[in-house]
Amino acid sequence: MCGPGDDGFDGEAADLDAGMWVRGVDYMRGWRDAREAAAELDDALRLVGVDTTGARLRASAGVDGAGVVRLELSAATAREIAMLARVAAAGLGRAS
Repeated sequence: MCGPGDDGFDGEAADLDAGMWVRGVDYMRGWRDAREAAAELDDALRLVGVDTTGARLRASAGVDGAGVVRLELSAATAREIAMLARVAAAGLGRAS
């Protein structure tokens, strides 16, 4: 997984052919927001020690212009993140 400054960050350019465009919708604002959110998620995952080589983040905008972050994970990375979520839930008293 890469951040905006890295060569492998999949989201540095808006995909103009990705879907239907509506006049007056600010898709770039949503895409920029998603790009920032993807970088924040990347930083947080690295901070807790997740091996991000099995993950890919992609920033885009939805049909309404809202930012969307698409996350693609290897099975091993998904399990690692699931374990971290369970640990966080237990710390918040939400473990089942």
